[in-house]
Amino acid sequence: MDGRTSGQAGFVMLTSAQSQPWIVTCRETAGIRLLCFPYAGGGPSIFRSWPQYLSPDIELCAVQLPGREARMKEAPIGELRHLVVELADAVEPCLDRPVSFFGHSIGGLIAFELAREIRRRHGVEPVHLFVSGCPAPQLSDNDPLYELPEDEFIDRMRRFNGTPREVLEHPEMMQLILPALRADFSLRDTYVYWPEPPLRCAISAFGGMEDDCVGTEQIQQWNSHTSEGFQLCLFQGGHFFVRTAQAAVAEIVAATLQGYRRS
Repeated sequence: MDGRTSGQAGFVMLTSAQSQPWIVTCRETAGIRLLCFPYAGGGPSIFRSWPQYLSPDIELCAVQLPGREARMKEAPIGELRHLVVELADAVEPCLDRPVSFFGHSIGGLIAFELAREIRRRHGVEPVHLFVSGCPAPQLSDNDPLYELPEDEFIDRMRRFNGTPREVLEHPEMMQLILPALRADFSLRDTYVYWPEPPLRCAISAFGGMEDDCVGTEQIQQWNSHTSEGFQLCLFQGGHFFVRTAQAAVAEIVAATLQGYRRS
């Protein structure tokens, strides 16, 4: 027995005693790892169709945070420093070969702070950082959401257009996902940026042309966080272009990672 069981939507869930619940392997290969971080309230299933757009030598993994999908019964974490410390422990086994990070919205901020944490601990960094629909971390956010009354909070989620309508209109389902949503917005709303030297890996920053939440100028300012290459890519769509333009996003990621193939 190899300790793995098939999960839903074609995922491979790591279930052996030697593994832990933070990482879901979507496709296992011996090549470069792409570790993906979902947006607020999301889980690994967001990336379930990505393998069709990636070359066979890219191992696709996704972070599974407490309070959603297979970890629905666990309490979510609403403080970014706490979350990053937990994640750094969990991803350490992933650092045995080149790894890249992709994060959308709050997932981009998590990916960035995790990259800095593993640099502090191990002196290594991801080979490439993809941040998507996420303002540069030094930019303050003056629109806190996580402590809004429930009706107002749900109304804001509706305006973001990221939560399916059938979920928003189903009170029982909303009660299940509200704790994770509030915790994820708490990660953003309580975040304090501390300056450190730029990362030595290249950064690709993605934005939506019709994104009313994050403007292009906020995406562009990620260029100050790398001493290597920086590219800004804009896609058709609003804040959740990562879903509506999924093929285009994944194909750009795949093309970028070709430069890191093992010889």
